[in-house]
Amino acid sequence: MALFLLIRHGDTDAIGQCIPGRMPGIHLNASGRRQVETLARNLASLPIDHIYSSPLERTRETAAPIAETAGLEVKILDEINEVDFGNWSGTTFADLEQDSAWIKYNRFRTGTRIPGGELFIEVQARMLREVDRIATEFPDSVVALVSHGDPIKSLIAPFLGIPHNYTRHFEISPASVSILSYSEDGARIFCLNRTETIPGLPVP
Repeated sequence: MALFLLIRHGDTDAIGQCIPGRMPGIHLNASGRRQVETLARNLASLPIDHIYSSPLERTRETAAPIAETAGLEVKILDEINEVDFGNWSGTTFADLEQDSAWIKYNRFRTGTRIPGGELFIEVQARMLREVDRIATEFPDSVVALVSHGDPIKSLIAPFLGIPHNYTRHFEISPASVSILSYSEDGARIFCLNRTETIPGLPVP
């Protein structure tokens, strides 16, 4: 059984203001840096074997102190990158409220492609595919995946029986940890969206 620590990056100035998507140059702000320092301390007692990050600055800056504490090297994975928000990248939420495609996307994510970007099911497919690959390669390991809110939601949703259109009904907060066990016998969510003390890992 592989155990995955699903970690969202820390706070940035863009959160709640716009969709940064995969735009370069979005860094953790002062609050985010404090969050990830606390997160690294909270995770210090866990036996992390591997740590992976999406290629964006905010995730790499989140992964770095965790990796340093664990004595590990951060491996970059494109497959756990942020949603490709295409034409919406950099757009403020105030402007998106007037966009009929945005309204449709939030009502029917299953069948609505982001203009110039991804379908939600494509995000889910790449996340599931990568978790399955890592679990096959390292079946008895504890693996930290530092990614983004929507990709983490897309990974968690099928194991909770939540349709794509309802992923807005649960939160993945900045610098939060959710724990997923994954093996050929199935998958289980052991905790969701923890932002304080991280519980002990389940016994394999």
